[in-house]
Amino acid sequence: MNWSSQAIRNAARQGDYGRVVSLARRDSGVSQSQLGDACGISQSAVSRLEGRGTASYDMTILARAATHLHIPPRLVGLADHTAAHVAENGQHDVHRRNFLAGTAAAIAAPTLSTRLPEATDTGQAATLRVATTAFRRLDGTTPSRQLSEPVLAHLRLTQAITSDAETTEQRARLAAVGSEAASLAGWLAWDMNDIGSARTWYGAAIKAARTSGDRLLLAYQLGSLAGFEADAGNAPQGLGLVRKAHRQLGEAAPAIATAWLGTIEALAHAAAGNRPAAGSALDQAARSTDAVQDEQPPPWPWVFTFTHTKVAATRLTCGARLGLPGWVAASQDAAAAALTSSHEKQRALLMLDLAAAQLGTGRLDGAFALAGRALETGARYRSGRIIERARALRRSYTSATPPRVVREFDDRLHGIYL
Repeated sequence: MNWSSQAIRNAARQGDYGRVVSLARRDSGVSQSQLGDACGISQSAVSRLEGRGTASYDMTILARAATHLHIPPRLVGLADHTAAHVAENGQHDVHRRNFLAGTAAAIAAPTLSTRLPEATDTGQAATLRVATTAFRRLDGTTPSRQLSEPVLAHLRLTQAITSDAETTEQRARLAAVGSEAASLAGWLAWDMNDIGSARTWYGAAIKAARTSGDRLLLAYQLGSLAGFEADAGNAPQGLGLVRKAHRQLGEAAPAIATAWLGTIEALAHAAAGNRPAAGSALDQAARSTDAVQDEQPPPWPWVFTFTHTKVAATRLTCGARLGLPGWVAASQDAAAAALTSSHEKQRALLMLDLAAAQLGTGRLDGAFALAGRALETGARYRSGRIIERARALRRSYTSATPPRVVREFDDRLHGIYL
């Protein structure tokens, strides 16, 4: 997209930010439905956004649309740090988010005031959460190997402060912060393919969540570890953790929790090779996703809403792992928003699933072209998880005389040292 084009410049100058979004969306080949899925809103809501002209805008939705379409924030009336903060956290975030109002800029620009605003969650817990959120924002654009040490130092500080808490209430609040930081440490270790450390930190996140007394947080951390185990192929452990998470949620589980856990359960069943059970879990996740729109904003510890795009992306992954090209083909259009996500590492992993499905149907050129693009992302971010997934894809293809596209992929893969 040419951001200096006359049409873009005129729309931005007039304050017609919806037209800026419309022009960028069409240039990117993204439909209103796909953009809506990426932003957690309906197609009709995107249509209304694009037609608002110079009227006032919901800055949360505007920032999410700008982030997904890679629109420079200034063209839709946002400062760079404001766009990043709002797009990730939402304008009316609760619990995790309400203490962040106006403070993300303090992280990005030290010259600004670092005074925290008044909020329900104040003091040490609020300040520590700001740091965790700042690290999370960096995950999409920074190699995990660069983030890991600062995050671990932050986690150790949080744990030390928690152990010195004077009251049970303070300790519980700080333990929730520590749970979030430990979960991030586990995520980074997972991306580096440091499996042992990932399990250690996810276990620490679960332990801290128990100390916090927050059953929803505990269910979230159990589900996070379940997702990790399912991805590693450990189906029994993954399914057992999903059951524990459901027990924590009880009968009054939020729809977003049920939908999210349904996709993780599906991945665990796929790891076990159980097609019917995986399909049933995905169908349940889709039904729960229908009710998620009534839970706005999503309950903490979820930040983003859960959409049918995410269910479709999981179905694509399950189809690739079960060797079901029909599932992959049926899900590809619905998962398009995930395949154009601004989170490059997540996009690369989904591309490798798509590559595996194409390889299974004998489409070598398409499979290794996709795998090559994912490999570039893995090398750029030094992601051991992506590189190892690419190696697994290559191992699944055997031939005494591999064609040129495979030999070229081998050359690139053998030249990567993390």
